[in-house]
Amino acid sequence: MFIHSININLYLLSKQISKYNLSVFNSQNSVYNVHMKNTDHKKNSIRSTIALAVILLLYFVTRFADPVKEGPVSEGSAALESSGLPSASEEQASEEFSFSQIPDWSGSPVYIVNDDVPFFTEEDLADEPYEHFSELDELGRCGPATALLHRSWMPDWEREDIHLIKPTGWKQAFYDFMDGDSLYNRSHLIAFMFTGQGANPQNLITGTHYMNAEVMLPYEEEVAEYLRDTGNHVLYRVTPYFKGDDLLASGVLMEARSVEDNGRGIQFCVYCYNVQPGVGIDYSTGRSWALTDEELDSREF
Repeated sequence: MFIHSININLYLLSKQISKYNLSVFNSQNSVYNVHMKNTDHKKNSIRSTIALAVILLLYFVTRFADPVKEGPVSEGSAALESSGLPSASEEQASEEFSFSQIPDWSGSPVYIVNDDVPFFTEEDLADEPYEHFSELDELGRCGPATALLHRSWMPDWEREDIHLIKPTGWKQAFYDFMDGDSLYNRSHLIAFMFTGQGANPQNLITGTHYMNAEVMLPYEEEVAEYLRDTGNHVLYRVTPYFKGDDLLASGVLMEARSVEDNGRGIQFCVYCYNVQPGVGIDYSTGRSWALTDEELDSREF
């Protein structure tokens, strides 16, 4: 649009100059032959004037015109120059995080970590969307899953069947006081709605229905809505926490930060407890039981 307007202005300028030259030619036509050399000199002078006018026009238009606001270079590429993230070598403003800092569950579905600021660094960014899953450890447990999300990666197909995946701690149980009866879900670390990951053992943990459907899902839906509405990128990471040799994760740390707007659109850092109200759980195996009234009364919340 900008170049187009310059071309129009130059065209109009050249038309005006042509009219001027034509007028000069007609008024001096009778003495043209006598003053041939002088006229050639004048033509050269006019050409020089035109060239100078074009240069001045381009200078003032480019100097004082509003700057062009460019969008993303391509669908799925990230704007990294002003991420506002620290480098991995820089000292973090907060103390080094440890899962041992997380208090025991006391009734709240989440615990806000590091004032809700995720622990990402510039090294987590990339030029294009990506996802990375940790190798399963010697006990078959999942590790952190990280992704640079973009709506171009969001699936438009149905999720594949995942019932054959048996994550560590999978000891399914059913309780009639629960919504849907079943205690456990196969919980995605990177939600299917983000990248279309289905039956990936490195992306599935045993999670309670409460943690998966009532605690994690609202955060996932918030991120998905932002991705669809803005076309921006979101750094996203979910880290399961296993105490010692436990086969069932005690919870997950969810981190997210929108890139182009430096976290103004999306930013959170929360620990989600892998619990189910009314159910006792042995995290070393995944075995569970319905809490008795006495057990429920003994809890502080």
